[in-house]
Amino acid sequence: MADTDLSILYLHGFLSSPQSQKARQTVTYCEQHDLADRLHVPTLHNGPADTIAELKQLVERLPLDSLCVIGSSLGGYYATWLAEEYNLPAALVNPAVRPFDLWEDYLGEHKNYYSEHIHVVTREHISELLAIDRAPINRPENFLVLLQQGDEVLNYRDAAEKFSQSHCIIHEGGDHSYQGYDAELPVIIDFFLSRIGQSAR
Repeated sequence: MADTDLSILYLHGFLSSPQSQKARQTVTYCEQHDLADRLHVPTLHNGPADTIAELKQLVERLPLDSLCVIGSSLGGYYATWLAEEYNLPAALVNPAVRPFDLWEDYLGEHKNYYSEHIHVVTREHISELLAIDRAPINRPENFLVLLQQGDEVLNYRDAAEKFSQSHCIIHEGGDHSYQGYDAELPVIIDFFLSRIGQSAR
């Protein structure tokens, strides 16, 4: 795979980090397939508006004609915005689709699962999430959506409905972390390779 021009941006979820299991599995897979130097796994720990601003700066430094995005949970929400904004292929893993409806229950301070960083969720952040909502999806062919019905945090039906025109893979059981994610990585990479060149501006 080393002769491909594929670049990958991995976006972790809320209260997660580049040290999460899925992020590390992605790193390992890319190391095994000569893609490690083209994988980017930023730390996302600011509010939605600041996060999008940071991601725009990162994306615009990368080759858009070969860039693909993997997003998990809230990272899937950000990946959706990037994919629609820049016409990029994206793989969404148990993605959040209406996080602004859920964050009323998350107002206040939260400690990152992998560090001592404290996330503070405010009502302004809820408004910022709403401002970057992309619905309906304009380029459904750019999305591969991986869902597990056993997701205890997000209702998989919400993503299945929003991305009904995209390629969705829905498994029984599982959980929000997406059990067996590493086994899906070849499918994700094949999807990206099929889209590169077709989705480029």
